[in-house]
Amino acid sequence: MKPTRDQRLWMYEAMYRSRRLDDAVLAAYMEGKTPVFHMGKGPLPGEMHQSFGQEPCAAGVCVHLGKDDAVGAGHRPHHVAVARGVDLKKMVAELFGKKTGLSGGRGGHMHLYSAEVNFFSSGIIAEGMGPGAGMALARKMQGKPGIAVAYIGDGAANQGAFHEVLNMVGLWKLPFICVIEDNKYGVSVHKKDSTAIDRNSDRAAAYGIAGEFVSGNDPDLIFEAAGRAVQRARSGQGGSILELETERLHGHFIGDSGGYRPDAERKAMKDPIPAYRDRLLAEKVSSVAEMTSLEAKVQGQVDEAMRFGRESEYPDATDALKRLYA
Repeated sequence: MKPTRDQRLWMYEAMYRSRRLDDAVLAAYMEGKTPVFHMGKGPLPGEMHQSFGQEPCAAGVCVHLGKDDAVGAGHRPHHVAVARGVDLKKMVAELFGKKTGLSGGRGGHMHLYSAEVNFFSSGIIAEGMGPGAGMALARKMQGKPGIAVAYIGDGAANQGAFHEVLNMVGLWKLPFICVIEDNKYGVSVHKKDSTAIDRNSDRAAAYGIAGEFVSGNDPDLIFEAAGRAVQRARSGQGGSILELETERLHGHFIGDSGGYRPDAERKAMKDPIPAYRDRLLAEKVSSVAEMTSLEAKVQGQVDEAMRFGRESEYPDATDALKRLYA
């Protein structure tokens, strides 16, 4: 199934919103960290993993999802959260550790959570597999609509949770999709040095589920493959591994220069967002005026979210003792 005009514009808007958010967060993150980089300084201390280049993986899948579906992301969650429809203002406030954030400032950028749109993320590698499959199992046992999608990186496919969960997905034919964002690196280790198989999607056969690899970081091709996986899940045919070739345009985290990547590899990297914009214009899916208007709207939303996050109050120190389980 090919994406419609409206779906293609939706995907471009989601990708563009994620990129403008990451641009704004990058600028804020670097405040107080120059001329000598210090991770603990500035209004956004600590690690920050951004989604530059991986936006098609989120847009091409999430465009198929509805309110009853659940989505989990990993330690690089911004693009998935944006495409899933997580409240942008609350998300930014969470990044700044403010009490108006999604979790009152407790989670930070790697632990975004929104019950409103059934979204969660975790900084623990492959952590989203278990909760995601659990949500799929609950929907199946209760006879409720909805499927579950868990995003992981290619390095997470070597974690035990990946294999244990997919065995259960295959055994019980759960409505579950594992999306592997294959940017070829687990931090600084290339996939060829860590993984015994070229395609993690080929591992699907071991669990009796479907596996598909999509090359090129192309939103339209991702849309088509995701549509097939979603249809399988919704129709009771079980789970899928959807392995998406993508590009990590920046380092693993802000401050990582990426010096471990060969120069030729770095020069060959392509930004998917301007490429997709050019395609939509060339195919007359949209006009320059319409694109400009859409981009101005998105930039306004990001600017408003950043203002909200900066101006919100920090939580009271005593709030740290709330929402604890003993």
